[in-house]
Amino acid sequence: MFDKILIANRGEIACRVIKTARKMGIKTVAIYSDADKQALHVQMADEAVHIGPPPANQSYIVIDKVMDAIRQSGAQAVHPGYGFLSENSKFAEALAAEGVAFVGPPVGAIESMGDKITSKKIAQEANVSTVPGYMGLIEDADEAVKISNEIGYPVMIKASAGGGGKGMRIAWNDEEAREGFQSSKNEAANSFGDDRIFIEKFVTQPRHIEIQVLCDTHGNGIYLGERECSIQRRNQKVVEEAPSPFLDEATRKAMGEQAVALAKAVGYASAGTVEFIVDGDKNFYFLEMNTRLQVEHPVTELITGVDLVEQMIRVAGGEPLSITQDDVKLTGWAIENRLYAEDPYRNFLPSIGRLTRYRPPAEQASGPLLENGKWQGEAPEGTVAVRNDTGVYEGGEISMYYDPMIAKLCTWAPTREAAIAAMRDALDGFEVEGIGHNLPFLSAVMDHPKFVSGDMTTAFIAEEYPDGFEGVELPEAELRRIAAATAAMHRVAEIRRTRVSGRMDNHERKVGTDWVVTLQGQSFDVTIEADPSGSTVRFADGETVRVASDWTPGDQLARVSTDDSGLVLKVGKISGGFRIRSRGADLKVHVRTPRQAELARLMPEKLPPDTSKMLLCPMPGLIVKVDVEVGQEVQEGQPLCTVEAMKMENILRAERKGIVSKVNASAGDSLAVDDVIMEFE
Repeated sequence: MFDKILIANRGEIACRVIKTARKMGIKTVAIYSDADKQALHVQMADEAVHIGPPPANQSYIVIDKVMDAIRQSGAQAVHPGYGFLSENSKFAEALAAEGVAFVGPPVGAIESMGDKITSKKIAQEANVSTVPGYMGLIEDADEAVKISNEIGYPVMIKASAGGGGKGMRIAWNDEEAREGFQSSKNEAANSFGDDRIFIEKFVTQPRHIEIQVLCDTHGNGIYLGERECSIQRRNQKVVEEAPSPFLDEATRKAMGEQAVALAKAVGYASAGTVEFIVDGDKNFYFLEMNTRLQVEHPVTELITGVDLVEQMIRVAGGEPLSITQDDVKLTGWAIENRLYAEDPYRNFLPSIGRLTRYRPPAEQASGPLLENGKWQGEAPEGTVAVRNDTGVYEGGEISMYYDPMIAKLCTWAPTREAAIAAMRDALDGFEVEGIGHNLPFLSAVMDHPKFVSGDMTTAFIAEEYPDGFEGVELPEAELRRIAAATAAMHRVAEIRRTRVSGRMDNHERKVGTDWVVTLQGQSFDVTIEADPSGSTVRFADGETVRVASDWTPGDQLARVSTDDSGLVLKVGKISGGFRIRSRGADLKVHVRTPRQAELARLMPEKLPPDTSKMLLCPMPGLIVKVDVEVGQEVQEGQPLCTVEAMKMENILRAERKGIVSKVNASAGDSLAVDDVIMEFE
């Protein structure tokens, strides 16, 4: 076995590999760019080597620089993680020439299956049903439009060397095909150093289900069940689960056996994933094979007990698999939510900055276990596991140079219903401040009827949030629970305030019992009766809620019991009340005396400034190009400029017809959020 492994990656996946290597007694080497000098993976590794400037195409994906780091460290093997060089055959060849083991598949498998065009051809030759498309290389936008018309809209424009949603666009007409081809080509060049593009039919109402395979160099191959990855945004997976709530055992077996057969056909060895599109009748079509570890691998580990990173390292060291197909049993249910540094209220645009607060929920170990590669039986009923794979820490910086995913929160339980309930609690208890993040959106998905029922497709987000995410409107029953909790919390804060002021010896007599709680456009008149074990909050209609909590003023997380039902609230202070975030809702809660509430109703509403005649930069980023000039008339939907952030190009379009009166930015400019790009008459 190896003594030292270099991880040719960064962020949470580098930290993930380090954890398993440490468990196996293997020393680790991190590589880092200027932007990652203080990164968590650098702190966790036994040693670290600097490899260049922040942009990935000047550091993490420069093969010569990574090879220099390997030579400096004396590492015997390299784990590439996902993205970057993980599916780059030239990198694998360079390692082989240096006598360094690649913790991944053979070069031939990478070349044949890692390239989406070649893999489609091989799948067709192996009589695997594939999605209609054009497998040849596409030279320019005109050819892309011609091919798109031959296939029939809608089409998916994809980077041949792509992954992680980069270099992918859906086009519904000629104009979108032309724009999508160029943007996909640019993103592919920037992210992978390979700008080849192909086009295939976009299948509507599909499910994205993938099979995890594991093969060794001795001819053994197994599949470890499937993962449901249908909830996606901009072709980027957001929520994954294992197993799928849609598949039956017969379909699972057929997909698994086909995936293993395909892997064996190309001499595959290591962990890999075969992705399928599955229709409503459970017909499945080969989509692609990812010759690397998937982002969402933790859910497979949670339901099988198999450490995939450990298996990859052992296979790379020449060991045969110690697990047979009969050893693989799917126990319980696992769900993964990807935490992204992005603002769900701004159409999920990337967010950067310092994590002023980062407090994940406590991890809990449970679930099925494999000891020495052999199945040890099912976990006790009622147990729950919480896992958070992350690459950041409180006080750290979220950079504009890399992917916006900062953590993967996973829960496991014996049933899907219990796993969802555990995820709701974990999301409620996850504290993140300083950047925009998608925690509210993830909470909303966990409560959405379609997700809860398992009735979703890859169009879930587009169909359920067509105008973007605008927060959650909580039902009145939930509002009453929050009103009762915050009224009791306000009373505690008032008692603290009178004690600090020193105005009264018997402070509790000065803290009133009658309050008006206003939230989400509703007001509740309440009366609080306190005792040593909590408070009874009585509403004007006679309903009472018993509230108990150990919350103290200043705590940013409140765990409250309301009538013996748990409630987790993220708490911020505002004038006259709290900013409360719970279950995807972001609420301003005002707790006032009856007289204060009466006066507040007379106050005029403060209106936001008018920015309707301005194009504001929606995220920190780089202006790639400006498509219009002063004096030009623009039409609704017309491209105005392109902004690049976190490896993604975003085309900003005109919301209405108008004339450009001023352009404040040009290609190459770096802008902050809400900087004015241009103005209109």
